[in-house]
Amino acid sequence: MEGFAFWAAAVAASVLVGMGKGGMPVVAMMGVPVLSLVIDPIAAAGLLLPVYIVSDIFGLYTYRHNFNKTVLLIMVPAMLIGVGLAWAMASIVPGSAVTALVGAIGTVFALNALLKRQSDVPAKDPQVAPGLFWGTVSGFTSFVIHSGGPPFQVYALPLKMPKLVYAGTFTIAFATVNLAKVFPYYSLGDLNPTNLEVAAILAVPASLAVFVGVRMVKIIPEVLFFRIVTWALLVLSLRLLWVGLVATLGAA
Repeated sequence: MEGFAFWAAAVAASVLVGMGKGGMPVVAMMGVPVLSLVIDPIAAAGLLLPVYIVSDIFGLYTYRHNFNKTVLLIMVPAMLIGVGLAWAMASIVPGSAVTALVGAIGTVFALNALLKRQSDVPAKDPQVAPGLFWGTVSGFTSFVIHSGGPPFQVYALPLKMPKLVYAGTFTIAFATVNLAKVFPYYSLGDLNPTNLEVAAILAVPASLAVFVGVRMVKIIPEVLFFRIVTWALLVLSLRLLWVGLVATLGAA
């Protein structure tokens, strides 16, 4: 973990993580793909977990009054179950297959959302069964590749929460999940002293970037905000789908 290329990618990834925790959904999930350009994806996920957690502290403080309690009560327990399932299956589930699955889910949902006239679609009420399903999927994929956002958004975006409430709900849910991943990551060897030393450095730009994300959420008009979220979801999902398929077919 040295050299200009590594540090450039690592700082860029930490800034993306921080902006995401500032309320720009999907952005944080680009951290692992960016860092994976220079190191192994599993190592990238382990290195960035402490950065996610430190950034979460600032995000939690910022959005402590903006969240949907019902959504959190439905989604968070299911997300924790998903983390447990992923931990139990860590040795048998290929990360490439999960990557492709997340990409496929996000792509279909984003295209459907973009092709519909969202102003004509009424907001849905939080439903328990779909929330438990998508929450479990979100926790599972978050554990494997830090990409729990697409499944979470499949459930949360149709609820049409105000943008600050949406950002806060997203931030609080994933702050809880990231904390729950610490022991499993440690037990699997993905967290080590070297990772923690580098993560401590990367936490600085990530923490500063949180406030950039918060500022952007506040100044971007609500309709444009969710349009950006959906387009970002589509772009990221297409990338995840491509990377996952290439890796899966290459290993076949």
